[in-house]
Amino acid sequence: MASTAILSRHPELGRNLRDWAAIALGIAIYAIGFTVFILPHHIVIGGMAGFSTLIFYASGGFLPVAVVMYGTNILLLICGYRYLGRSFVIRTVFGTTLLSMLIGAMENYFISHPPIVTSAPMSVMLGAVMLGLGIGIYYSHHGTTGGTDIVAAIMEKVSDISMGRVMMIIDVTIVAMSFFLPFDGDMEQRVQARTQTIIFGLLSIVIYSVIADKYIAQGKQTIQFIILSEKWNEIAYRITHETGRGATIWDAQGYWTGNDRKLMLVWCREGNTFMIYRIVHEVDPTAYVTTSTVRSVYGNGFDRLRIKKKSPRHANGSAQTTQPTTESVENAMSR
Repeated sequence: MASTAILSRHPELGRNLRDWAAIALGIAIYAIGFTVFILPHHIVIGGMAGFSTLIFYASGGFLPVAVVMYGTNILLLICGYRYLGRSFVIRTVFGTTLLSMLIGAMENYFISHPPIVTSAPMSVMLGAVMLGLGIGIYYSHHGTTGGTDIVAAIMEKVSDISMGRVMMIIDVTIVAMSFFLPFDGDMEQRVQARTQTIIFGLLSIVIYSVIADKYIAQGKQTIQFIILSEKWNEIAYRITHETGRGATIWDAQGYWTGNDRKLMLVWCREGNTFMIYRIVHEVDPTAYVTTSTVRSVYGNGFDRLRIKKKSPRHANGSAQTTQPTTESVENAMSR
């Protein structure tokens, strides 16, 4: 009871606790998907997990995945601290520490025992799904496990290359490097064996990237309501006080009747849609309601409009140019 009262008086504390709990859950799902379903099949994926797998197999198992992952992340943080925000560093230290501990606790057992799922394609796909779900969960709550996030964040600060492009280049390079891992056999056998594992690695990148993007976008999706009702004032009041979303009122006129009406515009996240439908139905079941998916909403309560100007360049004597781009706070949270 006392803890509930404290959280009710300090809602920000409650949100932070939920964020950290969700980050821990997402990291746990990621660790299980990677260690249980991908690592036992000697598949190299993208990110710091893939890089650590490369070092693990290149060293003949002498350097554990968890140790390489944690040591490299800390080294990257030290090198790039000046380019990274305090919040990013704190969350990265928490994320990489927890992830390394979980992988370290499981990797010896699952590497020394036969894979739970003997079919490599099925195991990789299942593991990639769990990776995508885990990434989506902890990213949605502003968590990060470092790795290529750190490199990409630094590169974006010092160059014109976008964070997403840097991460893709690094991930594909890590997977391609698995071709040169120790192999017992001639070149033809190496090509046949490594081509298959590289395809599995690239497939895993596609799967977990798509799932993570879908999960993150689900929480960010904005819905636009246009509501026409005689009881617009009561509907607007309840929407504002029960969902925390604002309402904009327009003056409108019916063409056929010539009557003056009020038209209501509401933007909300997808999670608020059911509440708004319920409010409208309870207040005025005969109201006209239209909904549509909005690609982006920038402003208070939604995404922050950021204009990034690229560094001036001279090309064949041409004038300096700048190119504005926009991005949401959630996509940029790890900077």
